[in-house]
Amino acid sequence: MTAMTRSKITCLFVDIGGVLLSDGWGHGSRALAAKTFGLDRQEMELRHSQNFNTYELGKLTLEEYLKRVVFYEGRRFSFNSFKKFMFSQSTPHPLMIGLIRELKAKYGLKIVVVSNEARELNAYRIRTFKLDAFVDSFISSCYVGLRKPDEDIFKLALDTAQVSPQQTVYIENTCLFVQVAESLGIPSIFHTDHKTTRARLASFGLKITERI
Repeated sequence: MTAMTRSKITCLFVDIGGVLLSDGWGHGSRALAAKTFGLDRQEMELRHSQNFNTYELGKLTLEEYLKRVVFYEGRRFSFNSFKKFMFSQSTPHPLMIGLIRELKAKYGLKIVVVSNEARELNAYRIRTFKLDAFVDSFISSCYVGLRKPDEDIFKLALDTAQVSPQQTVYIENTCLFVQVAESLGIPSIFHTDHKTTRARLASFGLKITERI
């Protein structure tokens, strides 16, 4: 990659779950919820799989989703106690948040989240971890009615940011989504950890001096 090509990067597309934060409501969190609340894990997973895509598209509220997945029969615990547990599963990845903040400040980059997120959980994560302090646009599935790996969510992100694929680098921890973005000409980084992602960003000319 030439210096001329590197200098054209003006925007980062970034996933939330697995990159900036933990997964909001991933397999591990659901397994822990089933154990904590004494739920039938297999039944919960089945109902989750039947409803979660619709929930992430913003077509179900959190209450509607949980009525279908958890509260379809009487429980000894409340909706609020389960919701509190569900939200508590979100934790930050401080090194990645710090890296994106530094890159934005140094290079004047646009930061665009491209993420599959359910509305209430997304709002909680943005607010709690102050993602809106450095993210310019949230192309979240619950807001735009599109989910990765649909190509259209990436096209919408490009249109919203007013950038070309060649001006963008996408950071994502799901291999399939990386491949879809790359098929659209968006240079992408398959995120596994902070160190390797930092190195890959440097190869695009986006360098931050590591503190000792």
